[in-house]
Amino acid sequence: MEKENKFKRVSNIPEKKTKALDELVKLINESRSFIIVSIRNLPAKQFQLIKKKLKDEALIKVVKKNLIIRAIDKIEKGVIKNFKKYLKEDQALMFSGLEVFELSAILSKNKSMARAKISQEVDEDIIIEPGPTELIPGPVISELGSLGIQFAIEDGKINIKKEKLILKKGEKVNEAQASIMGKLDMKPIAVGLEPVAAYDSKEEKIFEDIKIDAEAIVNDMKISAGKALGFAVKLVYVCKDTLSYLLGKAKAEEEKLSSLIKEEPKTEEKEEKTDNAPTQEATSDSNDSDINNEKPGEKHEKEGIKTTPEEIEAAKKAVEKTKVENDQQNKSKEEK
Repeated sequence: MEKENKFKRVSNIPEKKTKALDELVKLINESRSFIIVSIRNLPAKQFQLIKKKLKDEALIKVVKKNLIIRAIDKIEKGVIKNFKKYLKEDQALMFSGLEVFELSAILSKNKSMARAKISQEVDEDIIIEPGPTELIPGPVISELGSLGIQFAIEDGKINIKKEKLILKKGEKVNEAQASIMGKLDMKPIAVGLEPVAAYDSKEEKIFEDIKIDAEAIVNDMKISAGKALGFAVKLVYVCKDTLSYLLGKAKAEEEKLSSLIKEEPKTEEKEEKTDNAPTQEATSDSNDSDINNEKPGEKHEKEGIKTTPEEIEAAKKAVEKTKVENDQQNKSKEEK
């Protein structure tokens, strides 16, 4: 029995595909950053605009999944072999000489707002704001009612009376919500190239979750810097940033101390007045006693009035006469 020779069927790869494969391998080897980005829900027009806008920073190509796998297999480096697990549908490739995270920050800045489509997941709460609209009464009335939106018809047009939350962050858009947002010309979805994974040839590493919100990072840094500055001032840590605050604080404390020092003499004066009060009372009492103990003629001498010896003698006789008369009256009363 003759052995059957089995031959592998070798298909000739078209030159066009071979050239595309070699070109892809060259791009991966020569670029510092090789990033897989998602283009799902990204309109073709906006994709072309982004591609054109970033032409100086990166080359963006849409390549079939099988071709990418073949290109990765052809590269000798070991780490990039693990890059194949991130490949899915609706993806594009980016090649750049920039660092991975720098490129991701550029992508976050180049997003635009678009209308919401059915089944899309929203990144933030969607609220219908109150105010006039260009909608006229018709079938839209039932759509508004189904979403619980309060409205009134004014001057032949629909006016939203009260704000209404129709979608929470993370929820998916349904048909009624998409229809109302479209009629109100709302564009709540930020669309752009979303980085899925990145390979850095210089670091020889694969990075996941490299979405960078530059605006949020700047705000966080401002808040952190403010807290750090306040803490440094509290610790009296002297540096270029805290010096003006510390000098201002020192001046305020110096002014407060000065005002307290000026108030102290007033307090001492009050205490002296309180201590001197009994002395004044004693002086007045001694003056009264001196007045009561004065002899005839002394008062006149104190007041500066001069008396003659004859006047003094006459006064003494008058006093003695008065005394004798008083004694006689007392004696007569006793005899009775």
